Formats: sequence, C-alpha cells, structure tokens
Amino acid sequence: MITIENLTKFYGHNRAVNNISFTINDNEILGFLGPNGAGKSTTMNMIAGYLPMSGGTVSICGTDISKEPVKAKSKIGYLPQDPPVYPDMRVKEYMSFCAGLKRIPRAERKDEINRVMELLRITDVKDKLIKNLSGGYKRRVGFAQAIMGNPEFIILDEPTVGLDPNQVIEVRSIIKDLKKSHSVIFSSHILSEVSEVCDRVVIINKGDIRAIDTIENLEKSFGTSLVLHIKVKGSKTKSASIIEMTRGVKEITDIIEEDGNIFSFTTQLDGDAEEIRRSLMSELIKNNIDILEIYTDKPNLENVFIELINRPANSGNLMDLVDEITPSGNPEPDEKEED
Repeated sequence: MITIENLTKFYGHNRAVNNISFTINDNEILGFLGPNGAGKSTTMNMIAGYLPMSGGTVSICGTDISKEPVKAKSKIGYLPQDPPVYPDMRVKEYMSFCAGLKRIPRAERKDEINRVMELLRITDVKDKLIKNLSGGYKRRVGFAQAIMGNPEFIILDEPTVGLDPNQVIEVRSIIKDLKKSHSVIFSSHILSEVSEVCDRVVIINKGDIRAIDTIENLEKSFGTSLVLHIKVKGSKTKSASIIEMTRGVKEITDIIEEDGNIFSFTTQLDGDAEEIRRSLMSELIKNNIDILEIYTDKPNLENVFIELINRPANSGNLMDLVDEITPSGNPEPDEKEED
C-alpha cells in the first residue's frame, strides 16, 4: 500500500498541492483525474520521488520515501508525462541501460528486456534510435521501462497520449492485466478510459481533492439529478400539465415541437427515476396521450467530474466523500511550477 498524508507542494508562494491525503491499495487501479493545472503531475512526481515535497509524507509499504528513497523507489515503476528516454540511444540499448539502473541481475536481464518489449509491442523497433520513433512509440518505450523488474507499484501519467486507437486498446488491456500482481495509479483526460479500467478515482482541482470513491458510488450520488426525455403524440398543453404535476418532476427544461402533434419534452427529476417514469406513463395513458419514446440520462463519470471541479473549494465534497482539508504549516517555498 502507498499512503499519502498531508502532501503539500509550494512553487514560490503558490500552493500547487494543498495538504492532500489518500491511499493506493494493493492490486488496485486508481484513476487520478483533474483539469490542466490541477496538480496531478506534481502529485505523481512527489509520490514517485521525482520531486521534493514541501510538506507531508509518502509511505511505500511502510517506507518513507523522503527518509529511505532508494528502498522506497525500488518498489515503484514510473512513466512521467514526458517519457524519460534518451533520444540518441537505440531502443534495446536503452532497455539494457534501464535494467542496469534497476539492478536486475545480469543473468535475468535479457529475458526481462524481451518480456517488456514484447508486452509493449516495441520489439520491431528495438534497433531504431529513439529520436526517430513516433511519439506513440516513445511513450510505449517509456511504459516498458516503468514495468521492467516487476515493481509492486506502477505510476502512469497519461499513458495513452499519442497512441493510435489500436494501441490505446492494447495499453488499456495491459493496465488491466497489471492489476493481477501490481497496484496502478494513472492519470488521464479520457474519462471513458478511466471508467473502463479503474476501481477507484481521485478527483483533484486547484490542488484540493474533491472526491475519492468508486466510480459506481460517485455516479449513484448524482442519482437524484436525472434527466428524463419523453416524446408524445397529443395535446401539448395537456401533456405539459401532466408532466409538471407528476410527483418527482422538478421542471420541464425543454420542449421541441415535431410534425403532427408530436412533442419531445426534456425534464429534470428529483427522486426515484423508475418510479417517476411509471407514474408519468400511467397518467399520460389515462389521458389518451400516446407515448412514442421515454428514457433517462443516467449520470456518468463525466457529469460527476464537471460538477465537482466547478464547485467552489469551500463548498464541501460530494456526499462527504472527502473531509475538508485545512492547510497547515508554512513550508519553505520551491521555485519551479508544474502541472
């Protein structure tokens, strides 16, 4: 387990990460989400030991990364936002170099290098100079060095940036497989990607954590803010009146008039969507209104993300998922600012 407690980062007088705390469990895929400038890359750099923290602790299986960096970092594989590759090296040469840095025994290096190259499908470019590779291939080379040596924890910052659709599918599959024997934390701007592979997510904005939970729980928390669409044939006035009078319908937000007395209503619900839908259908049928179509828009991770990052920082977190964190201390400022 990785335990992050009260992690803080200052760049000069600007606080980029604000006293955040969370854990990365064993055999878990944790998504790290936030808009540009939210503090994602800064946080991941501190967890990996690439960037000194201004305050707080990062503990890797009980080892404080600030006090015993070599021991702690030996358990981590890291793919930063910019892959740490040497452009004038050939791919296989770079893999060998990384194997030496990770102190993989010489007798095991060849097999390990071949394993990670085959897994990331870079064997076909093993003799090419890295500077001549496409951006997608460079990222896959960086990913290969991150998993070399089978570290317990793998940290991936935007691992699918620059990949074509087929490569994205392959990398997603690799990430899912890694969960069997590793813990993975990765950031991504592709929310559908996060929904597909992650067990939990951390949503961060302006250095503050806005939510930590499973995607399912976050989506359920927005269950009382559903949108229902209904298309009917009949009287517009009567249909609107029935819809507005139905218990659980907050308001009609849009009406579109189509051909031949056909109207599409968009409504905002407050309550059990299925119960509201049944009541509404029953009343419309009683009043001889033909129902042509009816469905609800269920909240998804994108809805949750947009809602949370647009909330004021002092408004509290969704459903008390995360306690409000008050910054403390006055650490020495650092100089350079990152995402």
